Amino acid sequence: MLYLVPTPIGNLDDITLRALRVLREADLIACEDTRTSGRLLDHHDVDTPTTSYHEHNEREKTPELLTRMRVGRDVALISDAGSPGISDPGFYIARACWEEDIEVQALPGPTALIPALTASALPSDRFVFEGFLPKKQGRQTRLTTLADEPRTVVLYESPHRLLRTLEDLIEHFGADRRAAVARELTKKYEEVERGTLKEVRSYFGGYKKVRGECVVVVDGAS
Repeated sequence: MLYLVPTPIGNLDDITLRALRVLREADLIACEDTRTSGRLLDHHDVDTPTTSYHEHNEREKTPELLTRMRVGRDVALISDAGSPGISDPGFYIARACWEEDIEVQALPGPTALIPALTASALPSDRFVFEGFLPKKQGRQTRLTTLADEPRTVVLYESPHRLLRTLEDLIEHFGADRRAAVARELTKKYEEVERGTLKEVRSYFGGYKKVRGECVVVVDGAS
């Protein structure tokens, strides 16, 4: 069996009892980064063997993991933070298990997009999650399409590209569109800045260096 196990996005205590049980009872834990996951596993006294599994080796490692599961071994997949398969490895091996008739269980748990959305003070009854925008090819087309999206738009962004993305959103959505940026969620320096796109861009433009992964939430088109 394959277990997709969400892990904390910051605070190491944000993990369910069921997730800890699965991690302790699994035969192997596939980690996006064994060093990053090692800190979490050590914190919760989980000594299950680990192996690396990330976007650069998933096609090579998946057959090996499938072989283990075919003979009855349980594999738990975790990413560095959040839910596997949500802008992280998970989709490829889950589909491979489905094709091999191997059971997959996805556990509920942490993901950055939901707390960012609910804390944004923007409508959360209907929203669209876009993950990371394309860096180059297709970026302008995607932004043009999203500009007319009536639902709240949720994006992930790295700190060093945040200002560029806010500037692109101003260009396509308009400076007065309401927005929020959440960064360092569940950590000591957690911050949610709300306002118009122009105001949020101005705020983060005052930073010497933006730190922490960011979630950008933008109001839908009226």
